[in-house]
Amino acid sequence: MLNWLSYHRADITAVIIIGLVLAFIWSVYVGRKETAARETDEVFGDPERTKGGWYWAVCGISALMLIWFYFSWGMGRAYFPQAANELCQVGKLNEAVSPIKASLPVKSRYYKSTDLVVRNGEQLADIQLRLPQGVFTPAETATLVSITDQSQTLLAIYSDPANLSPEAQSHLADIADQLDGISERLGAGYDGLVPTQEALDQPPWGVTEDEIPILPTTPRGVLFDVVSADAAAIAKDYASVRNMPADAASIIDAVKADIAALKEANKNGSFDEATAKARADYVKAVERIFRRLDDGVIFPAASLVVINEAVKRLDNAISDAKGGLNFVQGVFLPGEGVVKSRTICTEQGSARWLPKPSDVIATFAKLANPNLESGGGYKGTTLLWWKWLAIADVVDFLVPDGLVDILPGAYGTHGADGTFQPNYKDHLLAFAQGEVSLGYIPMLDGHIWDSLFRVLVALAIGILLGVPLGIYMGVSRFFKSFFDPLIELYRPVPPLAWAPLILTIFGIQDDGKIFLLFMVAFAIMVISARTGASGTQLSKIRASHSLGATNRQILRNVILPNALPEILTGARIAIGVCWGTLVAAEMLAGTTGIGFIENVARTVSDYELIWVTILIMGLLGLAFDLFMRFLISKLIPWRGKG
Repeated sequence: MLNWLSYHRADITAVIIIGLVLAFIWSVYVGRKETAARETDEVFGDPERTKGGWYWAVCGISALMLIWFYFSWGMGRAYFPQAANELCQVGKLNEAVSPIKASLPVKSRYYKSTDLVVRNGEQLADIQLRLPQGVFTPAETATLVSITDQSQTLLAIYSDPANLSPEAQSHLADIADQLDGISERLGAGYDGLVPTQEALDQPPWGVTEDEIPILPTTPRGVLFDVVSADAAAIAKDYASVRNMPADAASIIDAVKADIAALKEANKNGSFDEATAKARADYVKAVERIFRRLDDGVIFPAASLVVINEAVKRLDNAISDAKGGLNFVQGVFLPGEGVVKSRTICTEQGSARWLPKPSDVIATFAKLANPNLESGGGYKGTTLLWWKWLAIADVVDFLVPDGLVDILPGAYGTHGADGTFQPNYKDHLLAFAQGEVSLGYIPMLDGHIWDSLFRVLVALAIGILLGVPLGIYMGVSRFFKSFFDPLIELYRPVPPLAWAPLILTIFGIQDDGKIFLLFMVAFAIMVISARTGASGTQLSKIRASHSLGATNRQILRNVILPNALPEILTGARIAIGVCWGTLVAAEMLAGTTGIGFIENVARTVSDYELIWVTILIMGLLGLAFDLFMRFLISKLIPWRGKG
């Protein structure tokens, strides 16, 4: 069933998008109707005015999902499933012609020959000014000046249309004619062209890791696929054209001889280290510039006009042959479109880093599969499942071995006969270390549970220790003065600044991550409880004293209820901060957890998996927050109504 859903994800998406559009329209209609009905009953600023409004939640969620479907190309794939494959074939043609376009002012403003003339001319002028004094002999200096002058002369020879050989002119004209032939072939249409059975048997767009089928699956795609092979041969032929007039060839031979003589002099001469380095560096710089001029790839600008015009006609022919594909690409596939690179076609623009919702769901379903042998889970661990947990492991985690050490008596020793009889401390130590079988209990397991466990344990310890300390800091001069500097010393430090140190001390196991999260939660809970306790109205406390209440009764019945809103708000904040810190800590060091999955996905640029982890983090964070809202509404229903 899951395989069928995955294979037909585009069809399912088409239905979902229609549902989202209808939900958006319906929610706007209902929302406006409800707003108009309540307009006379509610005043601005009334907290009751914010309650309800579920229809606006539907509106927001549907709008967000529609935006996601659009910019991830989910809409394009749902309603134009062949578009990516056809654009892939267009990408093949563009890739084949790209070596020709690279020399023309197509994607840049200048001919490549123009850029070479300008750059090399500037570097020749600069290197003449940097000729070191007192390093070369007068004859060598004259030779170097001659080399730079001759190189400048080469630029002039290459740039003069009168120096272009008839063979090169004829070759360029022939290439232009061949490009026009491809344009005519595109203009003739794709009637009679049929995709092969192998192409039709390819999985649909987005089902496999290759994303876009590489073989053409439509007649239009076959047309572009066929002409791309011819275009690749033309581009290879174009790369072989050289502009090498006889005058340039003679200058090149002379300059090569001069450079060889200078390098020989550097090799055999007796120079101090600084002089030898200066001579070698300068000759190397001169030769580097010359090497960019001796291959005859600079052409007169006028000679390339015929190629440039042919390429423009080809681009127009490509656009005409694409037909309605231009509309689909411009409206439903925002970004750079599909690009062919080596043996695959890839989506560019927002669709490259924003996976489609259906693909994210498919990735999540694969991760959520508890059957590890069939490819479920991640890195040998389920996403969220259950297992039989030994009770002894829980005891080992909760009971410190040091408690046994402080008990009276010594541990047992082996006897003279080579046997060992454990005493009561040995039995207790085995119990504390989890070596005593106590049975098994079902327990949640997987990456999500590992992350939840770390957060919940750290938060529980932070609340148990932080709230009492914060309360006493709010009522006691000693507690406030003694602990406040200690808390404020480490509280402003970002949690991740502590992470490397803590993980180094505790290792990559749960201990270090839990302690790091405890530090985060503890500081927040202390500050929240202290603020709530110190904010108790003095009139309530004096009234309690006048009624004969003891300090313990005042603390329990007056100060604690007054601090409860701040405490619960602090717990709500602590959950969010702990969750964010945990993911970062798991990315730094860990072998399980949501942060670990995202870190591995980041290293391999698996955007779908990255988005899955982001959504899991967001949904779990939302679940935590909704739980805290519910808890606040039940424990302090009077909040905001005083």
